[in-house]
Amino acid sequence: MAKPAGTAKPIGAARADTALPVRLDRVSGVPLAVQLADALRDAAANGHLRGGDRLPSTRALASRLGVSRTVTSAAYEQLHAEGWIAGRHGSGTYVTTSPPAGRPERRAVVEPEDSTPDLLELTLGQPWAEGLDRAAWRRAWRAAADAPPLSTAQRAGLPEYRAVVAEHLLRHRGLDTGADSVLATGGTTAAVVELANAMLRHGDLVAVEEPGYQRAVHAFRSAGVRVAPVAVDGEGLRPDALPPGVRAVYCSPAHQYPMGGRMSAARRVELVERARAGRFLLVEDDYDGELRFDVAPLPLLAALAPDVVAHLGTTSKILTPTLGAGWMVAPPAVTSVVLEYRDRTGTRPAPAGQRVLVELARHGDLGRHLRKLRRELSERRTMLTSALRAARIPVLGDDAGAHLVVPLPSAGAERELVAAGRERGILLDGLCRHFAGEPTAHGIAIGYSGCGRKALRDALDVLVELLGGAGAGTPLGAGGGSGPSAR
Repeated sequence: MAKPAGTAKPIGAARADTALPVRLDRVSGVPLAVQLADALRDAAANGHLRGGDRLPSTRALASRLGVSRTVTSAAYEQLHAEGWIAGRHGSGTYVTTSPPAGRPERRAVVEPEDSTPDLLELTLGQPWAEGLDRAAWRRAWRAAADAPPLSTAQRAGLPEYRAVVAEHLLRHRGLDTGADSVLATGGTTAAVVELANAMLRHGDLVAVEEPGYQRAVHAFRSAGVRVAPVAVDGEGLRPDALPPGVRAVYCSPAHQYPMGGRMSAARRVELVERARAGRFLLVEDDYDGELRFDVAPLPLLAALAPDVVAHLGTTSKILTPTLGAGWMVAPPAVTSVVLEYRDRTGTRPAPAGQRVLVELARHGDLGRHLRKLRRELSERRTMLTSALRAARIPVLGDDAGAHLVVPLPSAGAERELVAAGRERGILLDGLCRHFAGEPTAHGIAIGYSGCGRKALRDALDVLVELLGGAGAGTPLGAGGGSGPSAR
């Protein structure tokens, strides 16, 4: 472990020829007692001290180092608790053993970066967080803090939150369900993790959209579940391509992720019939179903077949990931095993974000934000698609959500365009990373909600130049018919 620079003051061990340097940095933010304990551990690890060596008394060591005895006593107490030293009555303090060689340094946790701060981020999954009314946001958090602390875990979620979600689903998604049928979750990915671990067994087969949401794919695989990618086209996932023996099918029928199409009514009926006949569960990820601009939000699979559908929703795309709040509406047998899983593991969704959503809904701020969000994203999409189509660059996907797709002729063109975008200060999202298997379609998925409107407008000329130069609009690679048709 690296030692802070400072003035070295040697201390003697049991043998007269042994001098142990200890450096204490008095301007460091690390407490002196912690520095001293670290130094003694290092001395044992590098051979300056060995088992059986006698240490100076706390008083003598404090005098030599010019520190208070409180510092040396605290360091010795820590090492004694860890088992590195022991006191012998009437004899002194001795080293009992040495730490393992090559101990790694303690380092701060560094999360992997998903983006570069200096780039304009036009990737998928970013909400319009800057559009939140800050006064309403602060009011909701203050009101949420007024609620008394919980004394027991609410495994299913706060009752008031479940009631708000039930009302939200009825108003904005057309799903008539009672609050008792709603489970709070930490978001759609967290819900997939719970479903994979609670109701599926190791080796079970789950069908997923291809291309699709790879965090869900990794959640299934981490639970030991086998994943079967199933192609999508302009009408969504193809039920006729489902492999035999699946236990569940994961899909995003209202706004396929990432291609942006909608599942047709005929496909929905066919998928439900297959689920009932095959006795498998449909996992409906409705990650941004509230964001439709051309017609009313599409009906949910859960409204069509509540007996075989687990509906998942989230606040991350319509509000902010800060809340860490989502929901699940599923058949009683499914919710029961999820609650049993939470009991066994001691897990539950955090209630703080639930309380904030309740307060946003209570004052009407949630509804006002959704109306403002739809207007803003609709205008952004129109601005973006108008610029692209004026340059004869086609756009894939429905008039909905917070992203669109531009097809490219090859994986090479996709890689080159993403690299060129970085050079021009724009972070773009290639389709290849959304495939669980070998990519069969290539293009750029452009997210338009995470940045400011002016920044998006200023980037239009660069986007048009880059996409036009990369051959945008030619067939979608080897599987050109797998994505939604250009609009």
